[in-house]
Amino acid sequence: MRLRAVNDRLKIEHSIIDGLRPILETLLAHNDAIASIVPGVIRKVRKARGPVKIGVTIPTQNGWKGIALAAGARQELFISTKLTKEALEAAIAKALSA
Repeated sequence: MRLRAVNDRLKIEHSIIDGLRPILETLLAHNDAIASIVPGVIRKVRKARGPVKIGVTIPTQNGWKGIALAAGARQELFISTKLTKEALEAAIAKALSA
């Protein structure tokens, strides 16, 4: 399956939960150290209410795995970057506040 890409850095294979896409685009626009973001499968969860929240969870072979919560759903994010966890969390916090 071919991934649809936005500016070759946001790879879209699945739908994206409501309100997440503009945050990911802002994150990519302000951080050249992030090579790409691939949103994963969406699953329903009860505690995902309110504004979008993104947490960085575990390291992967080429970056970090994150979890986005919003609109009653959670979505995995595979972030390809050489940033440290702390630097990535700071970049995400900045994108969320923009």
